[in-house]
This record gives sequence, structure tokens and C-alpha cells, in this order.
Amino acid sequence: MSTTTTAAPTESSTSSIILTEGAAREVRNIIQQQELDADKIRLRVGVKGGGCSGFSYLLDLTESQKENDEVFEQHGIKVVVDSKSLLYLGGTTVDFKDEIMGRGFVFQNPNATSSCGCGSSFSA
Repeated sequence: MSTTTTAAPTESSTSSIILTEGAAREVRNIIQQQELDADKIRLRVGVKGGGCSGFSYLLDLTESQKENDEVFEQHGIKVVVDSKSLLYLGGTTVDFKDEIMGRGFVFQNPNATSSCGCGSSFSA
């Protein structure tokens, strides 16, 4: 999955992940296309080591929720993020862009000190 839409977030806390309306709409579309049970599905947002700038963003649809996960619900989508990833992602806005140059999920991370040209990795 890859992401910018200018929609007002339902939460603006720097300790949460902000999902725009456009991103939530695309997540719902993917859930519907894959014929998943929308009541059980969560959007997992995280980071993993790697990428050209040190960390890569992670987006995944999952039914699992771990004990140390933080849970946020925005625009009807349950977002889960582990506490370690939240250190790097607090206040990050996840958006979805559908433009002539491409379409995908976009991360606007206030914690990133630099990012790669493709926008899928960052350093903090």
C-alpha cells in the first residue's frame, strides 16, 4: 500500500496516528475488494528497519491486535500501532493520493528528520 488528501483529522494528538478521510475511504475500498469482514479488520501502521533512509513505513490489514498496541478509530477505521512504532510515528498523518503521477498512501511524519525521494522511508 502506498498515500495526501487535505481532510480535517478527527484527532490531532501528537501521540496518535491521524488517518485522513481519503485514506479511510481507500482502506474501506480495499477491505471491500478483498471481501474481508470490516468489523474484524484493523489497519496496522508501523515502522521497520530498512529502506534507503533507515526506517520504512508499514501498512497492513489485520484481524490481530497485540496487548501493547495503541488503538485509534478514525472515520470508521480502527488503526493499531505498536508502542515502539508510535515513538517514531506519533502525530503522523496517513493520507491517500490519486494523481496523474501515481496513487498510493502518503505519510506526513513530523518526527522524520529526512526521507527518501519516494517517500516510503525516513530517518528520525
